[in-house]
Amino acid sequence: MAEIIVNGGNRLSGEIAVQGAKNSVLPVLAGAVLCDGECIIHNCPNLSDVGTSIKILRGFGARVKYQNNTVTVDCRSINNYKIDDNLMREMRSSVVFLGGILGRMRRAVISSPGGCELGPRPIDLHLSALKKLGVLIEEEHGFLNCNAENGIIGSEIHLTFPSVGATENIILTAATAKGVTVIHNAAREPEISDLADFLNSAGARIYGSGSDTVYIHGVERLHGTTHTIIPDRIVAATYMSAAAVTGGKFVLTHIMPSHMVALLHAFRESGCDISVKGKSLTITAPKQILRIPTVRSLVYPAFPTDAGPLVISMLTLAEGTSVFVENIFENRFRYINELNRLGASIKTEGKVAVIEGVKSLSGARCVCPDLRGGAALVVASLAANGESQITNISHINRGYDNITGVLQNVGADIKIKE
Repeated sequence: MAEIIVNGGNRLSGEIAVQGAKNSVLPVLAGAVLCDGECIIHNCPNLSDVGTSIKILRGFGARVKYQNNTVTVDCRSINNYKIDDNLMREMRSSVVFLGGILGRMRRAVISSPGGCELGPRPIDLHLSALKKLGVLIEEEHGFLNCNAENGIIGSEIHLTFPSVGATENIILTAATAKGVTVIHNAAREPEISDLADFLNSAGARIYGSGSDTVYIHGVERLHGTTHTIIPDRIVAATYMSAAAVTGGKFVLTHIMPSHMVALLHAFRESGCDISVKGKSLTITAPKQILRIPTVRSLVYPAFPTDAGPLVISMLTLAEGTSVFVENIFENRFRYINELNRLGASIKTEGKVAVIEGVKSLSGARCVCPDLRGGAALVVASLAANGESQITNISHINRGYDNITGVLQNVGADIKIKE
């Protein structure tokens, strides 16, 4: 089984072009299902989750080509509304295809989605919203049979929590519904706006994305379009953390600083010098990383939960004690024990992690528990003295396009051992 080998201690320096956003490309690919025509989607990172999405599209009967970070999708030949159970188990985000195929075929059959085990992430919000749109849902032997043979009817929906996935599924389902759908307490993440921009370019009428109230005026059909995926703010945070722990300096290009306000605040608080110019930023590590008294993950535009492991990895080397409060996922801290193997001093209780900064880390053998936790282990290993071996790296491949190659290009001693 493949593993990542890191010999830490190198000061990293150079320029990194940040990849397209994983959490944007997947719902956009689901949205292509609604389009009667060819969709050309640029800046699609080479991820295992993108590969799984392409398999799902082909399972529907779509024609799909992936080349040079561009996916070309033609869904005019779609003839199936079932998502293969094995593919659902590979990727939790596969649930977003529910809205796409329902909007197109008025039917869908799916099983419970897989992905990282970060604690309970029920899709009850998705299902209750779809029922308000006129979808009949029956559960049988672990499968959900969804049927809207009488049509999808616009409705007013109030989410009890601003779930990104639920907001996306409602938008996808309602884009070709009859009438107007209004989502109250909608998620405001940039990835929601990117999905809306893609669908609008294909003929949808979606207003208010990026705010907590989204209006979807259903249209009869969507056409083909061309779209470019936004940059991945979590990947940007990963490389910013790598610069900080190695005493390095990076220029990150292809970013959207307006999507990263809370992230930039946290890195500046840690002592990093950050300058922003257009769609690039320069980050220079401080001589000594400073503690951050408290960081709290919350829904956008607050600090993102996905960046928590990366900032905690950085704070293992801070001067003093930092506190991180995780408010989104119940089981987010499974990577902490692995960081402690590298010499970190972190204690957790419930949703709180207390990070006592140490002077140095040392190489160890670690296991990736999930996507962002795995990236945090890579970051810490870059700063650790000696060799680290990181196993179960399939999690990392779900969200990072050639992370080892990117880090090699800025001076890291890192490789994949098959």
